[in-house]
Amino acid sequence: MRASPMRPKNGGDVNAQAKSSKLISGATGEWEVVIGLEVHARIMSQSKLFSGASTAYGGDPNAHVSLVDAGMPGMLPVINEYCVEQAIRTGLGLNAKINTYSVFDRKNYFYPDLPQGYQISQYQYPIVGEGEIDVELEDGEVVTIGIERLHLEQDAGKSIHEERSKKSLVDLNRSGVALMEIVSKPDLRSAEEAGAYISKIRTIVQYLETCDGNMDEGSLKADVNVSVRKPGEPLGTRCEIKNVNSVRFIMQAIEYEANRQIDLLERGEEIEQQTRRFNSETGKTTKMRGKEDAHDYRYFPDPDLLPLEIEESRIEEIRQSLPELPDAKKRRFMTELGLSDYDAGVLTADKPSAEYFETVAQGRDPKLAANWIMGDLFGALNKADLEIEASPVKADQLGALLDLIGDQTISGKIAKQVFQIMFETGGDPVKIVEDQGLKQVTDTGAIEAEIDKIIAANPDQVAQVKEKPKAIGWFVGQVMQATGGKANPQAVNQILKEKLGLDG
Repeated sequence: MRASPMRPKNGGDVNAQAKSSKLISGATGEWEVVIGLEVHARIMSQSKLFSGASTAYGGDPNAHVSLVDAGMPGMLPVINEYCVEQAIRTGLGLNAKINTYSVFDRKNYFYPDLPQGYQISQYQYPIVGEGEIDVELEDGEVVTIGIERLHLEQDAGKSIHEERSKKSLVDLNRSGVALMEIVSKPDLRSAEEAGAYISKIRTIVQYLETCDGNMDEGSLKADVNVSVRKPGEPLGTRCEIKNVNSVRFIMQAIEYEANRQIDLLERGEEIEQQTRRFNSETGKTTKMRGKEDAHDYRYFPDPDLLPLEIEESRIEEIRQSLPELPDAKKRRFMTELGLSDYDAGVLTADKPSAEYFETVAQGRDPKLAANWIMGDLFGALNKADLEIEASPVKADQLGALLDLIGDQTISGKIAKQVFQIMFETGGDPVKIVEDQGLKQVTDTGAIEAEIDKIIAANPDQVAQVKEKPKAIGWFVGQVMQATGGKANPQAVNQILKEKLGLDG
């Protein structure tokens, strides 16, 4: 792990000093916000954690439900080995300790969409222990965020409330789906840090292929714990904001909640430990209920599941199978391909972009490939509101376009025109250039003939360029206009210099 200019972490250390840039000014002075995230990541698996029912997203309500998921009497859970391996892979990706002994517990609470009346989770003995990851902020500062634990648990179903009929319906398709709950230490000190952290977690699980990271579909979401305190004082009373499913909303919720708590404390009121929800339309958090503590759930070991014991040799096998993770890939892009820290960071921020870049850059100028992807491609995708996986211009097609520039079949300017056609039609660049007659004119005789005409017709400009050589740009423009932008720019400049006596 690389050295980083990180601040001291002060989750529970009352003597640690917070960075002034992370403090919030209030009427009574500066306040420090303390944030911890509980990230719920849906495991990529064909079947659920304790049953063979499908985990396919969508479908008719209650179409993917086994008797175990429905909590029918006498039905016994059976652990899904693949989900356990996915949790281990994720733990290794978080630089965390994998526990060879873990226990499944019953977490008791009562909702209509929890048919058993309890959730099978892990409490005292989770499958993954402490770890840490580095996150980079916009100003380049790198901070290390501690991971408290990762535990496995089953998801609940979904309650659907119909206002018109005043009825509530229950869909159990999601019931029993395997979740990894990744609990951070209270090391986060700003909304920006929290946004960078959740983005990094998302990137890591996508690289590992343990979770698809689709926040729109709820595959990745977070419970956000927020408290405030005067710098150096003990931790304040926290409030938990449930089920926030976008990076932007997480940051907005933190900003609002921190300022809400500061305002209450500065008026002399106390913070009530609460569970709250975030309204993305108003940008505010509102109370759901009083916040439970762990003892309120009356955890006890699930009597239907034996403790989980994992051999060190199996953990090592999984470790050896890990792919190149984002930090390592970024370093390689910088050291082997010569990309800047910024370019490498952008291109490795998500797995599809990194894979796209590596295909385009194979055997080509990496910097040119990066410029086209981060400039023209990302710009077009943003305008069309498309993800890179849905790009009309595939990686091999963009690579073929760069080859046409490299062998001087087309100029960089013409390539921009070809790219637009490719993006609109998904067409092949070679065929587009051929069909539309966009090949670059490299015949020096033809270029020289056009230059002779322009020089003969513009004696005043000839005299001016001899006094001011930079005025040659006017002639370059005239030649490019006369050739429909197809003349080779290098050839045009060289011939003009010779004809106008500007060599040397």
